[in-house]
Amino acid sequence: MQITEHIASLSEEGRLLAAAAEQAGPGASVPTCPGWQIRHLLRHTGMVHRWAAAFITEGHTAYQPDGGEPDLDGAELLAWFREGHRHLIRSLEEAPADLECWTFLPAPSPLAFWSRRQLHETTVHRVDAESALGGPLTPVSADRAADGIDELLTGFHARPRSRVRSDRPRTLRVRAVDTAATWTVRISEDPPQAVRTAGEGSAEDVDCELSGTAEGLYLALWNRLPLTAVTLRGDRAVARLWTDNSAVT
Repeated sequence: MQITEHIASLSEEGRLLAAAAEQAGPGASVPTCPGWQIRHLLRHTGMVHRWAAAFITEGHTAYQPDGGEPDLDGAELLAWFREGHRHLIRSLEEAPADLECWTFLPAPSPLAFWSRRQLHETTVHRVDAESALGGPLTPVSADRAADGIDELLTGFHARPRSRVRSDRPRTLRVRAVDTAATWTVRISEDPPQAVRTAGEGSAEDVDCELSGTAEGLYLALWNRLPLTAVTLRGDRAVARLWTDNSAVT
């Protein structure tokens, strides 16, 4: 997706998150984040939005810690979240194409990185907010979900800090049936190595395959949907290896 599309989608996702949070109320439990209530979700996501915006607007070229979560609640917390989200959108819209600042995943540019990263950050947490309502989730398009799978498999879990490891080499295939995308993830004592291919992927045997819509896979790999939301073939222990160790912090 183009940067402008990422920013436009990020704008909409933030509005949906705030609307779901307002409807649920600050004390509502968030089933997809055990132990969290809506107030925790708003504080966390609002903090991340401000943290990201600071790199964009202040041009930090090295890591900077976040500013912490506020001691706010109720209507005041919701207003704080909305203001921070609007500030992030303005920061991205007004940033120069040749923006230079710190990033933590490979990307064509810092602006491309932050628009994409904050889109997926906010989408996943919008799902969290909507899950507190117990109703249907706002759909994620197949292209955007596939992009999110890419970021998770080839970005986040390619880093040394990934805890998805196995003493015995294992191979997981992820196949999105509504796109031309298949990922092969090799799990070993080192960080997972994921490769995306077109179509059905290679004919090699794998230990486990997860298949489904790109949206279903996106949310299942982010542990926002159970494995029963997708089709599993092969060794379930490989899929559990993912779900038990893949939380991003």
